[in-house]
Amino acid sequence: MRKVEVCSYNEKWVLMFAEEAEKLKQIFGEEIVDIYHIGSTSVQWLKAKPIIDIMPVVYDIHIVDSYNDEMEKIGYKCKGENGIPGRRYFQKGEDNRSHHAHIYQVGSPEINRHLAFRDYLRNHPDIKKNYGELKEKLAQQFPYDVESYINGKDHFVKEIEAKAMNWYQTTKHN
Repeated sequence: MRKVEVCSYNEKWVLMFAEEAEKLKQIFGEEIVDIYHIGSTSVQWLKAKPIIDIMPVVYDIHIVDSYNDEMEKIGYKCKGENGIPGRRYFQKGEDNRSHHAHIYQVGSPEINRHLAFRDYLRNHPDIKKNYGELKEKLAQQFPYDVESYINGKDHFVKEIEAKAMNWYQTTKHN
């Protein structure tokens, strides 16, 4: 059974991302346009589940499926779209997950959604602090119920996402 663990920021997360990004670049090669560190581990000093979220952006999402065997060889389990059309999702590790790869095709609106959320938290320390505290509280309340943990932060996340997208469009990409 997987335990919901939220811990203090770890400076090693940046290195863990960089090391895994290199492995993915070796597999996908010229297919990768960009590769981003997203999710809570990408936000300095934010409390987070210690799972590195990686977002490779590729030219053609359909080509990703032909790399499933290579991804499995380095420990990833292919989850297909996993509820988000146009995405390819991979998890590394079973109950002790270490990485998630969220792969999107260039132009997917999901790319900006993830980057806006990350950058908004990086630039709004009070929101970052509140989000970290909420996650910590939910992890204590639901230590073995990932679904309740996720549902518990859903309203807050959607609220931040809406503000983040507006902020991102007006400050970063006008």
